[in-house]
Amino acid sequence: MTTVNVFAPAKINLTLHVTGQRDDGYHLLDSLVTFASVGDRLELKSGNALSLTVEGPEAAGVPADMANLALQAAALVQKDGAALRLEKFLPPASGIGGGSADAAAAWRGMVWLDEAQMDALASAPEETAKQHREALSSLGADVPMCLACKPMRARGIGDQLDVVPLPTLYAVLVNPRLPVSTPSVFKALVSKTNPPMPDEIPAFADAAALIDWLRGMRNDLEPPAVAVQPAIADVLGVLAAQDGCGLARMSGSGATCFGLFETEAEAKDAAGVLYHAHPDWWVVGCVLGDQFNAALPKVS
Repeated sequence: MTTVNVFAPAKINLTLHVTGQRDDGYHLLDSLVTFASVGDRLELKSGNALSLTVEGPEAAGVPADMANLALQAAALVQKDGAALRLEKFLPPASGIGGGSADAAAAWRGMVWLDEAQMDALASAPEETAKQHREALSSLGADVPMCLACKPMRARGIGDQLDVVPLPTLYAVLVNPRLPVSTPSVFKALVSKTNPPMPDEIPAFADAAALIDWLRGMRNDLEPPAVAVQPAIADVLGVLAAQDGCGLARMSGSGATCFGLFETEAEAKDAAGVLYHAHPDWWVVGCVLGDQFNAALPKVS
């Protein structure tokens, strides 16, 4: 029996500019996205039926049926022949793309389990990959970018993706474990038409240069999210007060926030302080950057 293990890294929106809204209601975005060294883990075993079990510290409330994006993504490759076990370490519905990352990991793992799919990718990699990206987009705009696991600029409704080289960042992620409804956040957004990021993303010499540039950017969903869930402001204030924190900002539509640091030691110290001071919060230190190799399936 073949077993495949896949890492599903958290997606972090370093910026999120809401630049418009289409007639069909979809919002237009301009976002700088990167990926974290923390995430969920997925194990896939070849078998006679497609199934999913969900375990781990953040498994509560996560569906194990076809409502789960990981199972939907697996079914895009083949509708039977694998048992999936998802270990949840990322809080669900928290603005860091956990469900989308799981879907991308499930697709990646299923392809590695299926020799026919691997042969198709080997013989016509661009054409086949494009077909799968289009299919995965139907599961959500974040899924294709989670498939890449590289820092990138996402525009449009998240379907226009351009890889952007970024220096490594050290971060602390914090979620207050309070619900935030994405529709409520968008409803509370006062302006749906805001300036995008500059046309060109600079080449950053180091983490300090990137953090300095990010201070001039925005997450346009942060103010409405704070209005919906004021505890987000408390999290941002506590993060910003940590020694060495160059920027505190919310990711996605919340409620997870991040603090950026120039050194790993500063991030580790801050994570330790927050973990002990706020035991009811989800707190984790991590590295932000290119996680593509880490997300490659491991076959045994």
